[in-house]
Amino acid sequence: MFEGFYKVRFQLGQAVGRSVMSARDGKMLGGNSAFAHIGTYQKTGDEVATEIKTVRHNPDPNYRAMAGTDDATLIAIGRPEGELYRFKGELKELPGVAFESVMTPIREDEIPIAGGVGESGIVDGLYSIHIRMLDGVDGGLTGVMLLNKGRILGGDACFYYLGSYTAENGRWKGQILNQEHTSAMGEHPIFGGHEVGIGFSGSYDDESAVLDATALAGKRSLRLTAVLKLMRRA
Repeated sequence: MFEGFYKVRFQLGQAVGRSVMSARDGKMLGGNSAFAHIGTYQKTGDEVATEIKTVRHNPDPNYRAMAGTDDATLIAIGRPEGELYRFKGELKELPGVAFESVMTPIREDEIPIAGGVGESGIVDGLYSIHIRMLDGVDGGLTGVMLLNKGRILGGDACFYYLGSYTAENGRWKGQILNQEHTSAMGEHPIFGGHEVGIGFSGSYDDESAVLDATALAGKRSLRLTAVLKLMRRA
């Protein structure tokens, strides 16, 4: 079965990047700290054919596009290797430059039971998320978050998120477990090295959401706020 939630390591020429990705019902939705990855797949026997577009969600110029352009399209073929999937292909914008990636599954039994979504619930889809620490604490995170029928999947180049939520009539609340898939101690010292539990509540409309949250990172209790923007409906 190819369907599931994955951490991804990819390489374009000599440049290396990381992300998270959900594959389900022919759709691939994921991304990292600066880009959303939005595409489709077709499975024929053991072979998986994908076409994925990159869309920038973080304007910070320190996050440079590997392809030299923010809007790029990847064509790749993948095959299983045990639990992993290995892909090879190229970007339409850079023909002849080799692309390779490895998708490693995140265990399904770690994903929490979905919450309840009532009348006028939040839109299912892939959102960008920009997190800002409060109370004078320096730092924040950016990434992507997939909301689908009360369940949260998401992450960035170093972390993955698993969670659940309830939503009704413009209000939502839930919980998220933030964990490393790649060591983040040097780049994100607040959350790096910790399994971080986050409880949140907030509001939403048809295109966006906001939340206020408390995170427990080790022995530290931290307040944070976040803004979500819908990038693609699920």
